[in-house]
Amino acid sequence: MPQAGKDNRRQKGAAAEEAAAIWLQGKGYRVLDRNWRCRFGELDIVAEWKGALIFIEVRSRSGAPGFGMPSESVNARKIVQVRNTAQQYVHSKRLHDSPVRFDVISILLRDDMTVDALEHIPDAF
Repeated sequence: MPQAGKDNRRQKGAAAEEAAAIWLQGKGYRVLDRNWRCRFGELDIVAEWKGALIFIEVRSRSGAPGFGMPSESVNARKIVQVRNTAQQYVHSKRLHDSPVRFDVISILLRDDMTVDALEHIPDAF
């Protein structure tokens, strides 16, 4: 039974990341990579906007927002992990001269995995 919960969590995460990517593209961002992995961790979305490299952490929750916004779950440990992973991305892609920004997209999902609310936080950390 634990596997079913993990699969559902993955589906919700994938639905949130897909919604975030579509929303970003609608705002003029160019999505360069999704779920980019290295030994330091994973980057949910890497995008380009107005010449800057944007690393976007996507956080989601489903059901009633009684536990706060998903963005509140980005803690100091996660920030360090995303920054280290981004540094590896910049190095591996040879993008050392690009300005960099770290954003968070917070998504509340309905039970059917459609978006109830989306919040974009530029320069989140």
